[in-house]
Amino acid sequence: FQYLKRFEQGCDLDRFWYEALSVEGSPAECLQLFLLHCGIVDPSWAELCNFTWFLNVQLRDCEASVFCNPDFVQDTLKGF
Repeated sequence: FQYLKRFEQGCDLDRFWYEALSVEGSPAECLQLFLLHCGIVDPSWAELCNFTWFLNVQLRDCEASVFCNPDFVQDTLKGF
C-alpha cells in the first residue's frame, strides 16, 4: 500500500523504502488502491490476495537487490 500510495501521488519510488509496522491511510483507501491496480475488473478476494502477495514479494526483492539501490547504480538505471 505504501508503494501504491506514493505511486499514485507521483512520488519518486527509487529512494522510498517500505516502513514496517507503520500505518498509513484507512482500510478503505488501501482496498481502493488494490482494486485500482490489480488489473482485474471485478476481482475476488482470492485474486486480491494473490495480487498483494505477488506485489509484496516483488517489492521486497527489489529493495533487497543491489541493482535497485540508487546509491549503488547512481543514475544509470533511473526509474528502473
